[in-house]
Amino acid sequence: MSHMDQSAFISPEFIIRAATEAWEVAGALRLRHQVFVEEQKIFAEHDRDAVDEIALPLVAIATVAAEPSDVVGTVRIHQSSSGIWWGSRLAVAPDYRRVGRLGAELIRLAVSTANGVGCHEFNAHVQMQNVPLFRRLHWEALGQVDLHGVPHMRMQAALSYYPAIGNPATGWSARARRE
Repeated sequence: MSHMDQSAFISPEFIIRAATEAWEVAGALRLRHQVFVEEQKIFAEHDRDAVDEIALPLVAIATVAAEPSDVVGTVRIHQSSSGIWWGSRLAVAPDYRRVGRLGAELIRLAVSTANGVGCHEFNAHVQMQNVPLFRRLHWEALGQVDLHGVPHMRMQAALSYYPAIGNPATGWSARARRE
């Protein structure tokens, strides 16, 4: 995969889907490391944990000439018990945080994917700066908790706003919105 100078070119179109190819999974892990270890310094060495063994990684992929190019956003989802799902490790590359609604698109894919397999509760521990985004996307705040020394809000999605998706690997395209 080509890794261009991202500051020179911001893709106008993105693919939002479940990561199925090795380069997509590797790109998601690389982006998580960039955001949670290098940028936010929440973790000292890596952010991987036991959830990665069972989680489904979802990605936002920048395109070049309509071809998938690079993972610029990710989130993972997993079922903790029957019908109870969690989203975690939502990350968007710094250059892409202002060009589109990649965080919102990934959240939509996360909850809709879980809804497609019988989810009846979808939760996330959300960093405080992201709470307004989740509120706009029909999530309810359920109380603050500290994780890894960082304040988070436990939040729960209003499932009726997230129609079930049968095959998250198909995904959809999203266009950048110039700010």
